[in-house]
Amino acid sequence: MPIIATQTREDLRVSIGRILRAVKLVEADAAGSTTTFLTDELATAAATDFNGSWLVFTSGTNDGSIRQVTTSTVASNRVTLTFFPAVAASTADADTAELWDEEYDPEDIHEYIQQAIRDVTKSVFDPVENISLFADGRTARFSLPTTIYRVRDIYIRKTVTSVTIHDCDTDWDEQTVLANVTRTVDTEDRRKGGGSIRFVLAAAAATGVMSSKKISSLDLRKYTHVEGWAKCTVTTAAGDFRILLDDTANVASVLENLQIPVLTADTWAYVRIAMDTPELDSALISVGVRHQVDIGAATFWLDDVKATVNNEADWVMMPRNLWMLDKEARDLIFIDGGVEWAGYGLIKLVGGDRPLLLTTDSQTNEVPDSFVIYQAAGLALLTQPDQTARARMYLGMAAEEKRNLPPLINVRDTI
Repeated sequence: MPIIATQTREDLRVSIGRILRAVKLVEADAAGSTTTFLTDELATAAATDFNGSWLVFTSGTNDGSIRQVTTSTVASNRVTLTFFPAVAASTADADTAELWDEEYDPEDIHEYIQQAIRDVTKSVFDPVENISLFADGRTARFSLPTTIYRVRDIYIRKTVTSVTIHDCDTDWDEQTVLANVTRTVDTEDRRKGGGSIRFVLAAAAATGVMSSKKISSLDLRKYTHVEGWAKCTVTTAAGDFRILLDDTANVASVLENLQIPVLTADTWAYVRIAMDTPELDSALISVGVRHQVDIGAATFWLDDVKATVNNEADWVMMPRNLWMLDKEARDLIFIDGGVEWAGYGLIKLVGGDRPLLLTTDSQTNEVPDSFVIYQAAGLALLTQPDQTARARMYLGMAAEEKRNLPPLINVRDTI
């Protein structure tokens, strides 16, 4: 089922603390030191009431730090909480914190939250749609993106409003390539048509425009993305190579300077890049490639460069009998004619990610909040001999929440 959660780890922790009757929210009413917190909100306390308690700082420089109170004193209705070890910066007026009873270490509460999330990992998912894969009519096995652990449906983009910028079947000969860069049409290593453009960069290759190609004038004002295939013999960072578009010969006054995403060494990738200023692209006559960052000796390929309109596409659901998941390899596999059915088109994976384990206070929960709160509170209460009945009650409430989760229907996973 999709997530029905909105609380951060800090929100969850406070909710759990209130069930445990173990947390107070306090604010500093004067500046302290790196080992003291001064507040007027506990004025009725006796001098040693908070010895052993835990402070969780929730604002300021020390936000997120957890410290144990060693002594507490009261003077003129102001409580001074002395804690250990010291924090990074002196506490300031208006700093906020949670004050937890000694029996409940907030780090333990965090672990109970994690245990609760793990307990329903196979019952819920964080919805994700991904269009990073591309069917080329030949490939049957694809590595799943890291954000996808479950797949419910697969769609293939059968048609899209598009225009070819350059098919890369002929040489990019508008201008001379950079020094120490050799350009050829590669008829063997290609993704579509008769060839791809290959650039061989020597170790001493300069940065700059590697080459460009004169094209018939194109009006791309209604288009949203530039798409195509790219490959490099070394792993690159986003933007190491750029696709350039211009209304001037030799891409001399670049209108579109589009960063090619990260490329994995020796792996063709279908790249899809949002255009920067399509409203200016009314008469493009030159396409080029820039070597932006010196990556050393390498070979770079480009193929089938086109412009597309993001919201003008026909997506068709792939029959479920034509695909499967390899759990161990985390691969999507087309079977029984799936390669032919998919043809040449963008793949949309509709599924989900594993629920996020919360390691910082600002992260948002991706598991139903009520389940996490009840389960974590129940686990915490189990640690107290006199709270067994309440522990069972909250664990029972958590179990009921879990039973009420809708089953995951038609979902295939790698978890």
